[in-house]
Order: sequence, then structure tokens, then C-alpha cells
Amino acid sequence: MRFRNIAAFGVALGVGAVCGSLIGPRPARAVAREIIELQRDVTTLLQGQKDLSTQLTQDHTVMRTLLEQSNDSVGRLNGTMSGLQKSVQDVQANSGARLDTMSTQVQGLSDNLEEIKSRLGKLNQQLVDLQNTVQSLDAKISGGVAPAGAAPNTSPTGAAGTQPLGGGAASSASGPAPSADTLYSNGLRDITSGKYDLARSEFADYLKYYGDTDLASNAQFYLGEIAYSQRQYSQSVSEYDKVLTNYPKSFKLAPARLKKGMALLEMGQKSQAIKELREVVKRYPGTEEERRARAKLKELGVAATAA
Repeated sequence: MRFRNIAAFGVALGVGAVCGSLIGPRPARAVAREIIELQRDVTTLLQGQKDLSTQLTQDHTVMRTLLEQSNDSVGRLNGTMSGLQKSVQDVQANSGARLDTMSTQVQGLSDNLEEIKSRLGKLNQQLVDLQNTVQSLDAKISGGVAPAGAAPNTSPTGAAGTQPLGGGAASSASGPAPSADTLYSNGLRDITSGKYDLARSEFADYLKYYGDTDLASNAQFYLGEIAYSQRQYSQSVSEYDKVLTNYPKSFKLAPARLKKGMALLEMGQKSQAIKELREVVKRYPGTEEERRARAKLKELGVAATAA
């Protein structure tokens, strides 16, 4: 029994010694080596942090430089765009004035063509009448009419020859007024060459003496164009209204209503101008005037038709 206790105590001492060696402090050399490795790791970490900080500082400097350069470029671009916008506005203003002038000139050329067609038609009718007269004379001569009876028709002093040659009573009745063709042609020539005061007088005379002819509505329209070209917008509206009121079958109705709307815009009467432009769109679809009216309404930021 006593021996057994002594053996157990010995075993316990052995186990204690082994456990103590396992959990006891390490040798000083191993601890120093670990401390050196830890210091090396800390130094490496600090160096990496320093390098990262330096890189971030450099990147920040580069980004700031790029941002400043971008701001400068944007500033220069804004200046360039402002100058370009002003140039575009100037070009648009000049183009608008030139377009109005060109439109007037084109209208004049168009009416010149219409006048030429009208003259050709009259000449053709005169030729037909002359041919009929000649045929009638031939028939009378071939039918055995006596020379004494034929003399009054062929003599320059006879009743039949007096009216075509001299104009006699017709000229005295009409007074000193120029012919319709002369007045109208001179008016077109002067308006297309910018002699507005002279053209106004000629078209006014045309309406005074020949107000019931086919070209009277054209003359009235050109009085409106002259006033518009001279920036007399209130007067031009009045002249265009006369076209719309007095000549309901004129082919100048669409351009007269369009230009009336443009003149009202120039006078600052925007609502009335929009109403007239919408009337152009409604009444004259498929025309050049409708296209221009739609473009102007779009420029004003309103719909082409009333809601």
C-alpha cells in the first residue's frame, strides 16, 4: 500500500514536469527572432502605407490639374459658343431680311410671267380677230362686192380704219393715263429694283384706272409688299386686308394672309398674328405659304392648329 502511494506520487511528478515544459516560457532566442520578424513586418507595412499615401497625393495632384484644364477648356468653349450663337443670330436676322426681299422679287417675277401669258393670250385673240376680219373681207370681195362699197373698209380715213390706227375717241375719253400694261410692267420693274416710292405710285394709278382687271388684286398686294419692305407694318396690314376683302378669287390670298400675319408679329400683336398664320395652314394646305406659316408657328412655340 505504501509502495503504491509512492509510485503514484512519482507518476504525478513526471506528468507535472512534462506539462510544465510544454506551457512554460520559450527560450529567449526564439522570442527575439519573432520580435525581429514582427518589426520587419511592421516596417514593411509602414513603408507600403507611405508609398500608398505618396501615390494618392500624386494622383490627387494630377486630377486637380486635369480638372483645372477641363474648366479652362469649358470656359473657352462657352466663350466660343457665345460668339457662335451671336453670329448665328446675326445671320438669321440678315437672312430674314434677305428672304423677305427675295420673296418680293420672286413674286414680281412670277407676276411678270403671268402678265406675259396674259399679253400672249390677248395677242392671240387679236390675231384670231384679224384673221376673221381678213377672211370676211376675202369673202365679200370674192362674192362680187362693188369696189365703192369696199373702199370705206380699206381706206385709212374710213370709219372702220380710224379707231384701230389712231385710237381717236377712246384716247380722248381715257385722258393722259398710261395703258394698263405700261403701268403694271413699270410697277413690277420698280418694286423688284427697290424703287418702292415710284412703284407705289404706279400701282396706285393702276388701281385708279384699271381696278376691275384681272391684275388689280396683284397691284393691291404689291402695295402691301412695299409698305412691309419700308417697315410700315400697320399700313401693310391695311393693304393686305384689301386683297382679302376686295378680291376673294385672287391667287394672292394665301401670300396676303401670310404676310399680314408676319406684319402683325412685327407690330407685337402676337395673338392676332398666330390666328392669321393658323388660317393660312387651314385654308391653303400644300402651298409654300402653308409651309412658311407652319415654320413660323413652330418657331413661336405654338401648335399649327388651334386646340
